[in-house]
Amino acid sequence: MGSCGNLLFSLVISFSAALITYNIIISANASLRQDFPGTNPSTKSSSLSVDPIIKMPREDLSSSSTSKKSKKRLFHTAVTASDSIYNTWQCRVMYYWFKRHTRDNPNSPSEMGGFTRILHSGHPDRFMDEIPTFVAQPLPDGADQGYIVLNRPWAFVQWLQQAHIEEDYILMSEPDHILVKPIPNLSRDGLGAAFPFFYIEPKKYENVLRKFFPEESGPITNIDPIGNSPVIVGKDSLRKIAPTWMNVSLAMKKDPEADKAFGWVLEMYAYAVASALHGVGNILYKEFMIQPPWDTAIGNAYIIHYTYGCDYDLQGKLTYGKIGEWRFDKRSYDNIWPPRNLSMPPPGVPESVVTLVKMVNEATANIPNWGS
Repeated sequence: MGSCGNLLFSLVISFSAALITYNIIISANASLRQDFPGTNPSTKSSSLSVDPIIKMPREDLSSSSTSKKSKKRLFHTAVTASDSIYNTWQCRVMYYWFKRHTRDNPNSPSEMGGFTRILHSGHPDRFMDEIPTFVAQPLPDGADQGYIVLNRPWAFVQWLQQAHIEEDYILMSEPDHILVKPIPNLSRDGLGAAFPFFYIEPKKYENVLRKFFPEESGPITNIDPIGNSPVIVGKDSLRKIAPTWMNVSLAMKKDPEADKAFGWVLEMYAYAVASALHGVGNILYKEFMIQPPWDTAIGNAYIIHYTYGCDYDLQGKLTYGKIGEWRFDKRSYDNIWPPRNLSMPPPGVPESVVTLVKMVNEATANIPNWGS
């Protein structure tokens, strides 16, 4: 990185505190929604449920007027990643299934547009021709304080500022997401669409969060129990949110109380706060994704998130916390490529896990030069 690059990154970090203060002041003067989606008295009644956590509005997606059917609201799928083997094999599997649901299925009702891997290693890798990629610069050495996820918001800031993105909406996803089926644009009426995480608890940590989301910004319930992924949000909204997300992430990491309280999900809290500061609420979709082995059925989910290890004995019984006689855990392949044709789970293992392994196997069988 040249001297100009170092100067740029130094300025970014140096002004983080000033920027977050600016963002909070601006956001405090903005009109923030304090109700659940569909309860705004100034709008006409909506067909969406007023329950903050709702099922997929299939009737809304399938029985719209002719004009709605003919006009797709395309979104661009974006995934941040390092150049590690661990992130790379997951991105290749994910992109395989993205293509299966778009290029190989042109008549699907999906509103999925383009795809970008935002590579925050600072330099191209050998998969640029396989996966559409934008190369972002990492934070300066030491800025992430050993928490590499802090590169994610900074990578999004660069991409949103420098790349030409045709679609009006963005789906923020992750390498360890497998798309089960085509995804419609679930966002509505200026609201984002997001998955609710049970471990994101703004009310529980209100005293800590008030350092970053002051009283004048509104009730703590304005902070949704979400991370940045999966989220579908308007491109213009994300361009406003992303710098604040970066600044709040850095500020939280520098704050000992916040760092201890939020741990490995700190950046998720930072996105939720940034979204609230800019008055962007979210419709919460429990069916957006499933997380095996805890979610056992595919149901109506769009995404399989394989963040947890799946350990079973040969009778198909879950042995979580203990390495099973059969297992699939992405961390087993942190510095090696998973082999093709992984062994299938024994009888009795839930559908979600079986489907996950089948989909990984199909991808690796069809991706050229797998493991090279």
